[in-house]
Amino acid sequence: MKLSKLGRIAAVAAVATIALTSCASNEGGTAPDSSSSASSLSGELVGIGASSQGSAQEAWIAGFQKANPEVTVNYDPQGSGAGRESFISGASAFAGSDSALSDDELAGTFAGCATDSKAIDIPVYISPIAVIFNVEGVDELNLDSATLAKIFKGDITTWNDPAIVALNPDAKLPAGNITAVHRSDDSGTTKNFADYLNKTAPDVWTEKPADPFPYNTGEGAQGTTGVVDAVKNGSGTIGYADASRAGDLGVAKIKVGEEFVGYTADAAAAVVAESPAVEGRADNDIAIALDRKTTDPTHYPLVLVSYAIACDSYEDADQSALVKAYLGYITSEEGQKVAADSAGSAPLSSDLTEKVTSAIDSIK
Repeated sequence: MKLSKLGRIAAVAAVATIALTSCASNEGGTAPDSSSSASSLSGELVGIGASSQGSAQEAWIAGFQKANPEVTVNYDPQGSGAGRESFISGASAFAGSDSALSDDELAGTFAGCATDSKAIDIPVYISPIAVIFNVEGVDELNLDSATLAKIFKGDITTWNDPAIVALNPDAKLPAGNITAVHRSDDSGTTKNFADYLNKTAPDVWTEKPADPFPYNTGEGAQGTTGVVDAVKNGSGTIGYADASRAGDLGVAKIKVGEEFVGYTADAAAAVVAESPAVEGRADNDIAIALDRKTTDPTHYPLVLVSYAIACDSYEDADQSALVKAYLGYITSEEGQKVAADSAGSAPLSSDLTEKVTSAIDSIK
């Protein structure tokens, strides 16, 4: 079965699909120009994956609409794990994922890709992860990584625990129980959160970072929206979510070096800019090994890089053209500005943009 047919089945079945008729005037890595001649592109493009990209994808699809009226883009924010599984099975033309493909995944086969070709990871979205909380009478909260790890592991269970009090001597912390809300689905946001805790508090967070939340503690919620709603509607709650969804909830500062730091897009981008590439990947596979251990207080190490995962060569040439056009738009200067305006994300740096554009151009 052709990928485009599988994509149509996935699009019809998806309940949470973001669907807009979309457009772009180019098939490479350049932003669409609404003043250019009519696009020759047509067809349907299906993406499934990270809910962290949800707000950005809505804005990207709306922007892409201006130049390709004969193209329909559907993005279903089921979560990073579901996105990668769908892409591997050929049910989507690209995946959104807050973690790059693992070595084991790369060693497998991809149903929508041409024979003997592989998938590649393309950074499209950089965002801080916010530690959100809802505690009556508490407007500000400082946490170091060891205390944060103990809260989510279940070792610290009340808000007036001495470890939290020591970090917040001026706060009126209640004696009530802590409800730590984590993702119940396989989530790249969870993997990034766990990676931060494992790297900075390894004596506490001993489990290897992975998409599933590793401990049988707290309360699980589906997707970014589920975590935010559970924290907002609960009492004495704390959770983690893409910063674009923090809304009016309290957001904790985390300890970086000797200071407590709140998230900003610039502070998140600074970590990415100084982090190395994952070793052993192809030149067009841009996976980043984030530096979680920075002590520079101008940096915010609880950050995620969210990827678009695509084939380096597609079985269906029409799908290849659509993927190249869409990824070219969302990683362009215009596309990154759209995401920053709608989701508060950090635009790709000029150096990273150059690598990303080359990777997208290599897709066949």
